[in-house]
Amino acid sequence: MSGRLAGKVALITGAANGMGEAIARMFALEGAVVAMTDMSERGDQVAEEIRDSGGRAEFWQMNTTDEARVEAVFAEVFERFGALNVLINNAGISGPMEPTDQVAFDDWKSVFTVNVGGPFLCTKHAIPHMRRTSGMKSIVNTSSIYGLIGNADVPVYHTTKAAVRLMSKTDAITYAPEGIRVNSVMPGTILTPLNIEKGSRMPGGVEGYLEQMRSIHPLGVIGEPEDVAYAMVYLASDESKFVTGTELIIDGGYTAQ
Repeated sequence: MSGRLAGKVALITGAANGMGEAIARMFALEGAVVAMTDMSERGDQVAEEIRDSGGRAEFWQMNTTDEARVEAVFAEVFERFGALNVLINNAGISGPMEPTDQVAFDDWKSVFTVNVGGPFLCTKHAIPHMRRTSGMKSIVNTSSIYGLIGNADVPVYHTTKAAVRLMSKTDAITYAPEGIRVNSVMPGTILTPLNIEKGSRMPGGVEGYLEQMRSIHPLGVIGEPEDVAYAMVYLASDESKFVTGTELIIDGGYTAQ
């Protein structure tokens, strides 16, 4: 199959819905062999739909915080496809909305375990397989615009995304001599199940939340999962061969203000 990602094997976490699903579908459309992982069994349905459309995709149920399972899945993916060119660390949770003085430490740890520990474990177990893969390799981590600026609405989540941004830079420097690039994507408000769930917990509900978000973005619209998927394609492809240790902001102009 031809495409911007032809010949590449890409493992995507959190691939059963939202941005992860959009990334998986677009990667397959661009010629990648897609290894989808998620805790939700819906990943099986998405993978089947990708195959029915002529793409190549398989699904593994996986919790990114379970190191034994992560190690096993990465080994199975490499054995199945003979390569691991791309890792997209996309899985994450939103966590509590309360301010710092009202957040239980166990809840704080849970968000950090998923949002920072998950990308750490997946990167840790991807690297050995990437070393055995010829050609260019790319890791892309999903951060957030709130890894750049502050906001009080979901403070623990935002702090984890700042950690992901710096982890990406550190790993970029660490693995650059081996030809493994590491970057982060920093979405603004994207119409995903996670943001819809977040909006449902805010005054005014989902519609009130989305109306507010539209009003503070210069473009006046909410981002779609595909907007992030296009960025992921670029960073996963050889088109970005001279790009590592940086972040790509996709926010409708929000952080330009």
